[in-house]
Amino acid sequence: MNLSIHASFLPHTDADAALAFYRDTLGFEVRNDVGYNGMRWITIGPPGQPATSIVLHPPAVGPGITDEERRTIVEMMAKGTYATLLLATPDLDGVFERLQAADADIVEEPTDQPYGVRDCAVRDPAGNLLRIQQRG
Repeated sequence: MNLSIHASFLPHTDADAALAFYRDTLGFEVRNDVGYNGMRWITIGPPGQPATSIVLHPPAVGPGITDEERRTIVEMMAKGTYATLLLATPDLDGVFERLQAADADIVEEPTDQPYGVRDCAVRDPAGNLLRIQQRG
């Protein structure tokens, strides 16, 4: 099989805040921004990697999700326990400085982890946990 990851989905609770964080703070490109019935789906991705995208979407809008399930999902997002994204950079300290300067919600400063990686952790405006690893 010849498979690649084309897009991953990450929920947002405020499209403008998500857009500002991913575009302005992390430097991702906006590839699509679609509105429908007062909701927005924003496709972003790292520059130079056009085949890989993240779709920022309204949480729990799928059919069959109950109001109780929707509330649970939004509560989990706020705590950072619903979705996680793992990113990598050759300059972890530089990225971390940029995150601090942008007043991002820092969860963990750059740390040498006992499992062999150096990384940091932040939350996006919706509470999604982002871990950023030092790579090559």
